[in-house]
Amino acid sequence: MDYDVKDLSLADQGKNRIEWAGIDMPVLRSIRERFAKEKPLEGVRISACLHVTTETANLVLTLKEGGAQVFLTASNPLSTQDDVAAALVKYYEIPVFALRGEDRDTYYSHLRAVIEREPHVVIDDGADLISTLHKDYPQLAERVLGGMEETTTGVIRLKAMAKDGVLKFPIIAVNDAYTKHMFDNRYGTGQSTIDGILRATNRLIAGSYFVVAGYGWCGKGVAQRARGMGATVIVTEVDPIKALEAKMDGFLVMPMKEAAKLGDFFVTVTGNTSVIRKEHFELMKDGAIVANSGHFNVEIDLQALEDMCVSKREIRKEVEEYKLPDGRRIFVLSQGRLVNLAAAEGHPASVMDMSFANQALSAEYIVKEGKNLQRQVYKVPDEIDRQVAQLKLKSMGVEIDELTPEQIKYLSSWEFGT
Repeated sequence: MDYDVKDLSLADQGKNRIEWAGIDMPVLRSIRERFAKEKPLEGVRISACLHVTTETANLVLTLKEGGAQVFLTASNPLSTQDDVAAALVKYYEIPVFALRGEDRDTYYSHLRAVIEREPHVVIDDGADLISTLHKDYPQLAERVLGGMEETTTGVIRLKAMAKDGVLKFPIIAVNDAYTKHMFDNRYGTGQSTIDGILRATNRLIAGSYFVVAGYGWCGKGVAQRARGMGATVIVTEVDPIKALEAKMDGFLVMPMKEAAKLGDFFVTVTGNTSVIRKEHFELMKDGAIVANSGHFNVEIDLQALEDMCVSKREIRKEVEEYKLPDGRRIFVLSQGRLVNLAAAEGHPASVMDMSFANQALSAEYIVKEGKNLQRQVYKVPDEIDRQVAQLKLKSMGVEIDELTPEQIKYLSSWEFGT
Protein backbone atom coordinates (compact mmCIF):
# COMPACT_ATOMS: atom_id res chain seq x y z
CA MET A 1 0.00 0.00 0.00
CA ASP A 2 1.33 3.41 -0.99
CA TYR A 3 1.22 6.10 1.72
CA ASP A 4 3.19 9.01 3.17
CA VAL A 5 2.93 9.59 6.92
CA LYS A 6 5.44 10.74 9.52
CA ASP A 7 5.99 7.70 11.71
CA LEU A 8 4.10 4.40 11.95
CA SER A 9 5.34 3.96 15.53
CA LEU A 10 2.77 6.62 16.50
CA ALA A 11 -0.07 4.34 15.41
CA ASP A 12 -1.00 2.93 18.82
CA GLN A 13 -1.53 6.39 20.26
CA GLY A 14 -3.54 7.38 17.20
CA LYS A 15 -5.73 4.29 17.40
CA ASN A 16 -6.65 5.04 21.00
CA ARG A 17 -7.51 8.63 20.16
CA ILE A 18 -9.65 7.57 17.18
CA GLU A 19 -11.59 5.23 19.47
CA TRP A 20 -11.98 8.00 22.08
CA ALA A 21 -13.48 10.38 19.49
CA GLY A 22 -15.75 7.63 18.22
CA ILE A 23 -17.39 7.29 21.62
CA ASP A 24 -18.81 10.80 21.17
CA MET A 25 -19.99 10.28 17.57
CA PRO A 26 -23.18 8.18 17.95
CA VAL A 27 -24.85 9.44 14.77
CA LEU A 28 -21.93 8.45 12.56
CA ARG A 29 -21.70 5.16 14.45
CA SER A 30 -25.33 4.31 13.64
CA ILE A 31 -24.68 5.10 9.97
CA ARG A 32 -21.56 2.93 10.02
CA GLU A 33 -23.56 -0.01 11.39
CA ARG A 34 -26.08 0.31 8.55
CA PHE A 35 -23.32 0.76 5.96
CA ALA A 36 -21.62 -2.42 7.19
CA LYS A 37 -24.80 -4.40 6.47
CA GLU A 38 -25.93 -2.74 3.23
CA LYS A 39 -22.57 -1.85 1.57
CA PRO A 40 -24.04 1.12 -0.40
CA LEU A 41 -20.54 2.24 -1.48
CA GLU A 42 -19.32 -1.15 -2.70
CA GLY A 43 -16.62 -0.73 -5.38
CA VAL A 44 -16.56 3.08 -5.11
CA ARG A 45 -13.22 4.90 -4.93
CA ILE A 46 -13.35 8.02 -2.74
CA SER A 47 -10.54 10.57 -2.56
CA ALA A 48 -10.82 12.88 0.43
CA CYS A 49 -8.96 16.09 1.25
CA LEU A 50 -9.81 16.83 4.89
CA HIS A 51 -8.16 17.75 8.17
CA VAL A 52 -6.55 14.49 9.26
CA THR A 53 -7.96 14.31 12.78
CA THR A 54 -9.57 11.69 15.02
CA GLU A 55 -13.03 12.76 13.87
CA THR A 56 -12.08 12.51 10.18
CA ALA A 57 -10.72 9.04 10.88
CA ASN A 58 -14.17 7.95 12.06
CA LEU A 59 -15.71 9.30 8.84
CA VAL A 60 -13.16 7.45 6.71
CA LEU A 61 -13.81 4.21 8.60
CA THR A 62 -17.56 4.66 8.05
CA LEU A 63 -17.04 5.06 4.31
CA LYS A 64 -14.82 1.98 4.26
CA GLU A 65 -17.46 -0.04 6.13
CA GLY A 66 -19.85 1.00 3.36
CA GLY A 67 -17.62 -0.77 0.84
CA ALA A 68 -15.63 2.19 -0.45
CA GLN A 69 -11.91 2.30 -1.11
CA VAL A 70 -10.83 5.55 0.53
CA PHE A 71 -7.70 7.64 -0.06
CA LEU A 72 -7.01 10.51 2.34
CA THR A 73 -4.86 13.62 2.20
CA ALA A 74 -4.67 16.77 4.33
CA SER A 75 -6.55 19.97 3.55
CA ASN A 76 -4.16 22.11 5.60
CA PRO A 77 -0.39 21.71 6.20
CA LEU A 78 -0.71 22.26 9.96
CA SER A 79 -3.89 20.37 10.77
CA THR A 80 -2.63 16.81 10.42
CA GLN A 81 -2.46 14.71 13.57
CA ASP A 82 0.48 12.44 12.70
CA ASP A 83 -0.53 9.70 15.12
CA VAL A 84 -3.98 9.49 13.52
CA ALA A 85 -2.47 9.28 10.04
CA ALA A 86 -0.20 6.47 11.21
CA ALA A 87 -3.06 4.54 12.80
CA LEU A 88 -5.19 4.75 9.66
CA VAL A 89 -2.35 3.25 7.64
CA LYS A 90 -1.19 0.58 10.10
CA TYR A 91 -4.42 -0.64 11.62
CA TYR A 92 -7.09 0.19 9.06
CA GLU A 93 -5.18 -0.04 5.76
CA ILE A 94 -6.28 3.41 4.59
CA PRO A 95 -3.75 5.04 2.23
CA VAL A 96 -2.98 8.40 3.85
CA PHE A 97 -0.79 11.16 2.41
CA ALA A 98 -0.35 13.76 5.14
CA LEU A 99 2.49 15.17 7.22
CA ARG A 100 2.08 17.89 9.81
CA GLY A 101 4.12 20.92 8.71
CA GLU A 102 4.51 19.78 5.09
CA ASP A 103 5.64 22.43 2.62
CA ARG A 104 3.61 23.64 -0.34
CA ASP A 105 5.22 21.25 -2.84
CA THR A 106 4.56 18.25 -0.60
CA TYR A 107 0.99 19.41 -0.01
CA TYR A 108 0.27 19.45 -3.74
CA SER A 109 2.11 16.19 -4.35
CA HIS A 110 -0.23 14.61 -1.81
CA LEU A 111 -3.25 16.10 -3.58
CA ARG A 112 -2.02 14.55 -6.81
CA ALA A 113 -1.48 11.20 -5.08
CA VAL A 114 -5.17 10.86 -4.18
CA ILE A 115 -6.37 12.31 -7.49
CA GLU A 116 -4.35 9.74 -9.44
CA ARG A 117 -6.37 6.97 -7.76
CA GLU A 118 -9.09 7.96 -10.26
CA PRO A 119 -11.89 8.57 -7.74
CA HIS A 120 -15.57 8.19 -8.42
CA VAL A 121 -16.39 10.57 -5.54
CA VAL A 122 -14.33 13.36 -3.99
CA ILE A 123 -14.65 14.99 -0.56
CA ASP A 124 -13.00 18.38 -0.12
CA ASP A 125 -12.40 21.00 2.56
CA GLY A 126 -11.46 24.28 0.92
CA ALA A 127 -11.72 23.12 -2.75
CA ASP A 128 -7.98 22.67 -3.35
CA LEU A 129 -8.50 19.03 -4.33
CA ILE A 130 -11.34 19.80 -6.72
CA SER A 131 -9.66 22.82 -8.30
CA THR A 132 -6.41 20.85 -8.82
CA LEU A 133 -8.40 17.98 -10.31
CA HIS A 134 -10.04 20.38 -12.77
CA LYS A 135 -6.88 22.26 -13.73
CA ASP A 136 -4.39 19.40 -13.95
CA TYR A 137 -6.52 16.29 -14.55
CA PRO A 138 -9.48 17.37 -16.70
CA GLN A 139 -9.99 13.90 -18.18
CA LEU A 140 -10.22 12.33 -14.72
CA ALA A 141 -12.58 15.08 -13.61
CA GLU A 142 -14.99 14.15 -16.39
CA ARG A 143 -15.33 10.66 -14.89
CA VAL A 144 -16.12 11.79 -11.33
CA LEU A 145 -19.72 11.12 -10.26
CA GLY A 146 -19.77 14.02 -7.82
CA GLY A 147 -18.25 15.54 -4.73
CA MET A 148 -18.89 17.16 -1.36
CA GLU A 149 -17.45 20.35 0.10
CA GLU A 150 -17.02 20.81 3.85
CA THR A 151 -16.31 24.50 4.40
CA THR A 152 -17.59 27.99 3.55
CA THR A 153 -14.44 28.99 1.64
CA GLY A 154 -14.67 25.92 -0.58
CA VAL A 155 -18.37 26.41 -1.31
CA ILE A 156 -17.66 29.99 -2.42
CA ARG A 157 -14.91 28.78 -4.79
CA LEU A 158 -17.04 25.98 -6.22
CA LYS A 159 -20.05 28.22 -6.80
CA ALA A 160 -17.72 30.53 -8.74
CA MET A 161 -16.61 27.55 -10.85
CA ALA A 162 -20.24 26.60 -11.51
CA LYS A 163 -21.10 30.19 -12.43
CA ASP A 164 -18.21 30.27 -14.92
CA GLY A 165 -19.37 26.99 -16.44
CA VAL A 166 -16.16 25.08 -15.68
CA LEU A 167 -17.43 22.71 -12.97
CA LYS A 168 -17.31 19.18 -14.38
CA PHE A 169 -19.44 17.32 -11.83
CA PRO A 170 -22.13 18.04 -9.23
CA ILE A 171 -21.18 19.16 -5.72
CA ILE A 172 -23.12 18.74 -2.49
CA ALA A 173 -22.42 21.74 -0.24
CA VAL A 174 -22.23 19.85 3.05
CA ASN A 175 -21.15 23.10 4.71
CA ASP A 176 -24.59 24.56 4.03
CA ALA A 177 -26.54 21.82 5.80
CA TYR A 178 -28.28 23.24 8.87
CA THR A 179 -26.87 20.41 10.97
CA LYS A 180 -23.42 21.43 9.80
CA HIS A 181 -23.05 25.20 9.72
CA MET A 182 -25.39 26.05 12.59
CA PHE A 183 -23.56 23.67 14.93
CA ASP A 184 -20.08 22.90 13.56
CA ASN A 185 -19.36 26.48 12.50
CA ARG A 186 -20.91 28.13 15.54
CA TYR A 187 -20.30 25.79 18.48
CA GLY A 188 -17.32 23.90 17.04
CA THR A 189 -15.35 26.89 15.76
CA GLY A 190 -16.36 28.95 18.78
CA GLN A 191 -15.00 26.50 21.33
CA SER A 192 -12.00 25.17 19.40
CA THR A 193 -10.74 28.66 18.45
CA ILE A 194 -10.70 29.78 22.07
CA ASP A 195 -9.07 26.44 22.94
CA GLY A 196 -6.29 27.02 20.38
CA ILE A 197 -5.61 30.56 21.59
CA LEU A 198 -5.43 29.46 25.22
CA ARG A 199 -3.14 26.51 24.49
CA ALA A 200 -0.81 28.68 22.43
CA THR A 201 -0.66 31.71 24.72
CA ASN A 202 -1.95 30.84 28.22
CA ARG A 203 -3.21 34.44 28.30
CA LEU A 204 -6.23 35.65 30.27
CA ILE A 205 -9.16 36.54 28.03
CA ALA A 206 -11.29 38.10 30.78
CA GLY A 207 -11.01 41.88 30.79
CA SER A 208 -9.48 42.04 27.31
CA TYR A 209 -10.68 43.56 24.05
CA PHE A 210 -11.30 40.66 21.69
CA VAL A 211 -11.73 41.53 18.00
CA VAL A 212 -13.64 39.14 15.72
CA ALA A 213 -13.39 39.86 11.99
CA GLY A 214 -16.51 38.47 10.33
CA TYR A 215 -19.92 37.68 11.80
CA GLY A 216 -20.97 34.61 9.88
CA TRP A 217 -21.71 31.42 11.79
CA CYS A 218 -18.05 30.97 12.73
CA GLY A 219 -17.72 34.57 13.84
CA LYS A 220 -20.89 34.31 15.91
CA GLY A 221 -19.50 31.29 17.71
CA VAL A 222 -16.12 32.90 18.44
CA ALA A 223 -17.76 36.14 19.62
CA GLN A 224 -20.15 34.28 21.93
CA ARG A 225 -17.38 32.20 23.50
CA ALA A 226 -15.05 35.17 23.94
CA ARG A 227 -17.82 37.11 25.68
CA GLY A 228 -18.45 34.07 27.86
CA MET A 229 -14.79 34.20 28.91
CA GLY A 230 -15.23 37.80 30.08
CA ALA A 231 -13.89 39.75 27.10
CA THR A 232 -15.30 42.93 25.62
CA VAL A 233 -15.96 41.75 22.07
CA ILE A 234 -15.60 43.95 18.99
CA VAL A 235 -16.97 42.74 15.66
CA THR A 236 -15.79 44.06 12.30
CA GLU A 237 -17.90 43.43 9.19
CA VAL A 238 -18.41 44.50 5.57
CA ASP A 239 -22.01 43.24 5.37
CA PRO A 240 -24.47 45.79 6.85
CA ILE A 241 -27.01 43.10 7.77
CA LYS A 242 -24.48 41.00 9.65
CA ALA A 243 -23.05 44.12 11.29
CA LEU A 244 -26.53 45.09 12.43
CA GLU A 245 -27.09 41.60 13.80
CA ALA A 246 -23.82 41.79 15.77
CA LYS A 247 -24.89 45.15 17.20
CA MET A 248 -28.30 43.80 18.17
CA ASP A 249 -26.59 40.81 19.78
CA GLY A 250 -24.82 43.25 22.10
CA PHE A 251 -21.35 43.47 20.57
CA LEU A 252 -19.36 46.58 19.73
CA VAL A 253 -19.21 47.08 15.95
CA MET A 254 -16.64 49.27 14.21
CA PRO A 255 -14.18 49.30 11.28
CA MET A 256 -10.94 47.36 11.68
CA LYS A 257 -8.94 50.60 11.66
CA GLU A 258 -10.70 51.56 14.91
CA ALA A 259 -10.67 48.07 16.41
CA ALA A 260 -6.94 47.78 15.71
CA LYS A 261 -6.22 50.49 18.27
CA LEU A 262 -8.11 48.64 21.02
CA GLY A 263 -7.66 44.93 20.47
CA ASP A 264 -5.69 42.60 22.68
CA PHE A 265 -6.77 39.55 20.65
CA PHE A 266 -7.70 39.45 16.96
CA VAL A 267 -9.35 36.49 15.20
CA THR A 268 -10.22 36.45 11.49
CA VAL A 269 -13.11 34.24 10.33
CA THR A 270 -14.14 35.77 7.01
CA GLY A 271 -12.95 33.47 4.22
CA ASN A 272 -11.47 36.53 2.51
CA THR A 273 -7.96 37.86 1.96
CA SER A 274 -5.96 40.62 3.71
CA VAL A 275 -8.55 41.29 6.39
CA ILE A 276 -5.79 42.43 8.75
CA ARG A 277 -3.08 44.30 6.83
CA LYS A 278 -0.35 46.93 7.09
CA GLU A 279 -2.53 49.90 8.09
CA HIS A 280 -3.95 47.81 10.92
CA PHE A 281 -0.60 46.51 12.17
CA GLU A 282 0.58 50.12 12.33
CA LEU A 283 -2.18 50.90 14.84
CA MET A 284 -1.97 47.84 17.10
CA LYS A 285 -0.80 48.07 20.69
CA ASP A 286 2.33 46.35 21.95
CA GLY A 287 1.62 42.67 22.63
CA ALA A 288 -1.41 42.28 20.34
CA ILE A 289 -2.18 38.63 19.55
CA VAL A 290 -3.36 37.86 16.02
CA ALA A 291 -4.91 34.55 14.94
CA ASN A 292 -6.92 33.12 12.08
CA SER A 293 -9.74 30.59 12.21
CA GLY A 294 -10.86 30.97 8.60
CA HIS A 295 -9.79 28.26 6.17
CA PHE A 296 -6.70 29.74 4.50
CA ASN A 297 -3.83 31.77 5.97
CA VAL A 298 -4.43 34.67 3.55
CA GLU A 299 -6.76 36.48 5.95
CA ILE A 300 -3.74 37.99 7.73
CA ASP A 301 -1.29 39.83 5.46
CA LEU A 302 1.83 38.20 6.87
CA GLN A 303 4.04 39.46 4.06
CA ALA A 304 3.23 43.04 5.03
CA LEU A 305 4.11 42.25 8.65
CA GLU A 306 7.36 40.60 7.54
CA ASP A 307 8.26 43.73 5.58
CA MET A 308 7.49 45.97 8.56
CA CYS A 309 9.34 44.07 11.28
CA VAL A 310 12.99 44.36 12.30
CA SER A 311 13.11 40.89 13.86
CA LYS A 312 11.06 37.72 14.05
CA ARG A 313 11.35 34.73 16.35
CA GLU A 314 9.35 31.82 17.71
CA ILE A 315 8.95 32.87 21.31
CA ARG A 316 6.69 29.96 22.23
CA LYS A 317 5.30 26.94 20.40
CA GLU A 318 2.75 28.19 17.84
CA VAL A 319 3.60 31.84 18.69
CA GLU A 320 5.82 34.03 16.48
CA GLU A 321 6.92 37.45 17.67
CA TYR A 322 7.23 40.23 15.09
CA LYS A 323 9.13 43.20 16.49
CA LEU A 324 8.48 46.56 14.82
CA PRO A 325 10.96 49.47 14.51
CA ASP A 326 9.29 51.42 17.35
CA GLY A 327 9.67 48.46 19.73
CA ARG A 328 6.07 47.21 19.56
CA ARG A 329 5.61 43.46 19.34
CA ILE A 330 2.83 41.68 17.47
CA PHE A 331 2.34 37.97 18.11
CA VAL A 332 0.96 35.75 15.33
CA LEU A 333 -0.38 32.33 16.20
CA SER A 334 0.21 29.18 14.10
CA GLN A 335 1.68 31.07 11.13
CA GLY A 336 -1.74 32.54 10.44
CA ARG A 337 -3.20 29.12 9.71
CA LEU A 338 -6.18 27.54 11.44
CA VAL A 339 -5.41 28.17 15.10
CA ASN A 340 -8.06 25.73 16.30
CA LEU A 341 -6.38 22.84 14.48
CA ALA A 342 -2.73 23.92 14.54
CA ALA A 343 -2.59 24.90 18.22
CA ALA A 344 -5.41 22.64 19.48
CA GLU A 345 -7.30 19.57 18.23
CA GLY A 346 -10.08 21.10 16.16
CA HIS A 347 -13.78 20.76 16.85
CA PRO A 348 -15.13 18.43 19.54
CA ALA A 349 -16.19 15.02 18.26
CA SER A 350 -19.84 15.53 19.20
CA VAL A 351 -20.08 18.46 16.77
CA MET A 352 -18.19 16.74 13.95
CA ASP A 353 -20.55 13.81 14.45
CA MET A 354 -23.26 15.77 12.63
CA SER A 355 -20.96 17.24 9.97
CA PHE A 356 -19.49 13.88 9.05
CA ALA A 357 -22.86 12.14 9.20
CA ASN A 358 -23.88 14.58 6.46
CA GLN A 359 -20.72 13.66 4.52
CA ALA A 360 -21.36 9.92 4.77
CA LEU A 361 -25.02 10.18 3.75
CA SER A 362 -24.17 12.63 0.95
CA ALA A 363 -21.61 10.16 -0.41
CA GLU A 364 -24.34 7.53 -0.51
CA TYR A 365 -26.66 10.03 -2.24
CA ILE A 366 -24.02 10.90 -4.87
CA VAL A 367 -23.49 7.23 -5.70
CA LYS A 368 -27.25 6.75 -6.15
CA GLU A 369 -28.19 10.03 -7.82
CA GLY A 370 -24.97 11.57 -9.20
CA LYS A 371 -25.74 10.67 -12.80
CA ASN A 372 -29.06 12.52 -12.57
CA LEU A 373 -27.59 15.78 -11.22
CA GLN A 374 -26.40 18.81 -13.15
CA ARG A 375 -22.89 20.26 -12.92
CA GLN A 376 -23.70 22.70 -10.17
CA VAL A 377 -23.56 23.14 -6.39
CA TYR A 378 -26.51 21.63 -4.51
CA LYS A 379 -27.59 21.95 -0.91
CA VAL A 380 -27.72 18.80 1.17
CA PRO A 381 -31.14 17.20 0.58
CA ASP A 382 -33.55 18.17 3.36
CA GLU A 383 -34.28 14.54 4.16
CA ILE A 384 -30.58 13.96 4.96
CA ASP A 385 -30.36 17.11 7.09
CA ARG A 386 -33.47 16.13 9.05
CA GLN A 387 -32.32 12.54 9.41
CA VAL A 388 -29.05 13.70 10.96
CA ALA A 389 -30.95 15.97 13.37
CA GLN A 390 -33.32 13.15 14.33
CA LEU A 391 -30.45 10.71 14.93
CA LYS A 392 -28.63 13.30 17.04
CA LEU A 393 -31.70 13.97 19.18
CA LYS A 394 -32.21 10.23 19.65
CA SER A 395 -28.60 9.82 20.77
CA MET A 396 -29.17 12.59 23.33
CA GLY A 397 -32.35 10.99 24.66
CA VAL A 398 -34.51 13.86 23.40
CA GLU A 399 -38.02 13.32 22.01
CA ILE A 400 -40.08 15.91 20.13
CA ASP A 401 -43.71 16.29 19.08
CA GLU A 402 -45.16 15.28 15.72
CA LEU A 403 -47.79 17.19 13.76
CA THR A 404 -51.34 15.86 14.04
CA PRO A 405 -53.32 15.23 10.81
CA GLU A 406 -55.37 18.33 11.64
CA GLN A 407 -52.21 20.46 11.96
CA ILE A 408 -50.80 19.13 8.70
CA LYS A 409 -54.06 20.01 6.92
CA TYR A 410 -54.11 23.48 8.52
CA LEU A 411 -50.54 24.27 7.43
CA SER A 412 -51.19 23.13 3.85
CA SER A 413 -54.49 24.94 3.34
CA TRP A 414 -55.58 28.51 2.70
CA GLU A 415 -59.20 27.85 3.59
CA PHE A 416 -58.97 28.13 7.38
CA GLY A 417 -59.43 31.58 8.86
CA THR A 418 -59.12 32.95 12.36
